This record gives sequence, C-alpha cells and structure tokens, in this order.
Amino acid sequence: MKFEKLGTNRAKFTFEVTPAEFEHGLDHAFEHAKETVEVKGFRKGHVPRNIFEQKFGVEVLYEDALNHVIGHKYEEAFSVEEVEIVGQPQVTELDFASIKRGEPFTFALEVAVKPEVELGQYKGLEIPKVDTEVTEEEVNNYIKTLASNEAALEVKEGDTLENGDTAIFDFEGFHEGVAFEGGKAENFTLEIGSGQFIPGFEEGMLGMKVGEKREVNVVFPEAYHAPELAGKDAVFNVTLHEIKVKITPELNDEWVRTLNKDNIETLEALKEDVKKDLTANKEARAKNEIIDSVLDKAIANAKVDIPQEMIDQEIASFKQNVEAQAAQYQLDLATFITLSGLTQEIFDAQALEQATKRVNQSLVVEAVAKAEKLVATEEEIAERYELLSQQYNMPIDEIKKYVNDDLVSKDVVFQHAVDLMVDSAVQK
Repeated sequence: MKFEKLGTNRAKFTFEVTPAEFEHGLDHAFEHAKETVEVKGFRKGHVPRNIFEQKFGVEVLYEDALNHVIGHKYEEAFSVEEVEIVGQPQVTELDFASIKRGEPFTFALEVAVKPEVELGQYKGLEIPKVDTEVTEEEVNNYIKTLASNEAALEVKEGDTLENGDTAIFDFEGFHEGVAFEGGKAENFTLEIGSGQFIPGFEEGMLGMKVGEKREVNVVFPEAYHAPELAGKDAVFNVTLHEIKVKITPELNDEWVRTLNKDNIETLEALKEDVKKDLTANKEARAKNEIIDSVLDKAIANAKVDIPQEMIDQEIASFKQNVEAQAAQYQLDLATFITLSGLTQEIFDAQALEQATKRVNQSLVVEAVAKAEKLVATEEEIAERYELLSQQYNMPIDEIKKYVNDDLVSKDVVFQHAVDLMVDSAVQK
C-alpha cells in the first residue's frame, strides 16, 4: 500500500492486488452468485464452480469480487496513523477492462481526511459581557404571569371585544371564494392579543360586539405550514358569541399559599424563590452564550479547509435527530418541518448552518486540546461514566455497551479544552 496526501483534506491510497487476493474475491463472489442463479440439473445454490463458469463465464464474478477486494483494502487504509479518514472512498486509477484472472493489478482510493487546523488566538479572547443580574421588574413580571395562568375566566360586563379579552366565536376561512381545509371551527376560544392566530386576524376582531358577524381579511405568512396557502390572501367569516375576561387573583400571602410550594408561605418568600430560579436560568444561558462567543472567535482566528464529506455527515446527523423528534409525534420529517413553520429550503439552510458550525467547533476544540496536550485521568473517566449512568438511569456496565473509554476520554478532553478557552476569556 502506498499512501500520499493530496492537499490539506484529502489523501490517496494505492494498492496492488495479487492473483491470490483476487481469487479469494472470486470465491466470495461465486458463493453469493450461486444462490441466485438457476442451472438445469442442479438445485439452486448447488451448482459446481466449473459448471457455473462454463455457462456464465468467470467475468460475471469480477464486479462483486472487486468490491470484496476493495472493501478489504479500504480497511487497511484505516491503519495509517497520519490521517483520519472521513466519508466514503472514491475508486480511481482502475482499468476494469484490463483485469485478468491470475494477473496482479493496481487501483487507488481517494478519500477525504480530517483536516489539520492552523490555530490562531484562542486564549484571552475578548467577548461581550453577559449580564446575569435579575431585576425586581423581571421577578414581578414572572409572578404576574404565574398569577395570570391561575386566573379564572368570567363573562365580560361590556359587549365590546378588546385586547386581553378572551373571545368565543365561530369562523370559516376562504381563499378566492373557496373554503380551505382546516379553516373552520365553532365555539373557538382565543385570547385577543396573544398572537396565536394568523397575523392580522386578532387585530381584525377588535371592537366586535357579541352577536356581530364580520369579515376579517388576512394574508398568510410566507412560511405558513400549509404550502398551498403560504403568502395567499384569505377572508374569514367570524361570528362572535361571547366575551370573557381574566380575573387575576390578588398577589398576597393568601394566594401564595394556594400554590402549595414547599416552605413558601408569603409573597416575599415567593419573590426570593423566583429570583433564585431566574438567576440560575440566566447563568445557564450566559454560560452557553459565553461558550458560543469564545468558540466563534477561536474559529474566526483559525484556518481550516473542511472537506464537504464532513459537512454532509453532520447534516445527515442533524436530520436524523430532527426525524427522531418528529417520530415522537408520529410525524414524518416533511410534515414536522411544515408544522414548525418552515419551508424545506429554510430547513436545509438551517441544517447546513448548524452542521458547518458544529464541524468547525469540533475541529478547533480538538486542535486546542492537542496543542495544550490535554488528557483525561482515569478518575475523570470514571466520573463521566457515573454521570452518564445517572443521566440515562442505566448501570455503568450497560453504558459501556454503547460507549468505550476512548470515546469518554475524548469527551472529557473536549470539555477541558472548552473550559480552558472560556476561563481565559475576557468579558468587555
């Protein structure tokens, strides 16, 4: 085997196939072929090799034999420590027509390889300051929302629909005079101003009186989940039956006790608890924002030529994850994308963006770990197994059926590299 690097992200492996190796491939091909052919006088799968070759010729086995040989040679390529192969190989320098039984021949495999990263600055990076302070206004707004969720609905004394009111109404939608699927409902309940409906619909109902019928004109969003309506004009015939208003409980100690929160009996205690939770949430979001900012800058400072195969693999992984989410709702990917308010084009663009970002992050962080000679100790590996065991509620022995020490070690080292960059960053 001859190994040759082709630029920064590709390599070529040249192999010589001996007559014995090709003969082994022919044996494999025959064992497969004899199960599929019918020869008079022999049961399927029992035709002798010489009879098979007399009837069909040995050449019919060449393609399958060659694929078998190439597969074994490809496995040899993974033993080369200088590179890490990614993606599927491309067979080159092979003259199929010149292959003859009993004679050696050569071919080459060109593959994408994990590229080398030329790191720029990755320590002491300046990033925007992330605020984690929770204001009194944020605490009060959260508690007001909590109280609003506990509110009861009562029939409104007045008969005019206003923002914040809850309307009970019938509607039917038409596009170019024709009713469309999913555009009709009776006694539908909607809080006006909540933004749950098509833009313009709730605004078009403002000022309606109980018993009134009105035509509401709207334009469906370009990214509407029903492609046949996306960007189209529509008219809804609306009949208002009833108006209700929320009766929000008074914010006092008595109301707090109805929440049945452990050891929280007063409004002040609730405020302290809410502030603690909001602070924890802000700090968690801030940590992720800081990591993203640091990695974005480290990536911008680095030079790396990513092979398309790595991006394609990550896109496939991204889509598999989304398909798994869709399956939880018994939906296929296309339907899930539509119901998420996206077009296929927007989804594909997002997948490409996410995949490119993830591959860049992975390569740069791995390069930092290598440059800093970071390693995982046995204790850290054991701790990570324990964490995985808790996360998935599985014994460690079961966890080890799915991951090994090498994968866990890489994960620990990856985190060390991220921590190193984040800890040295300067927020300004």
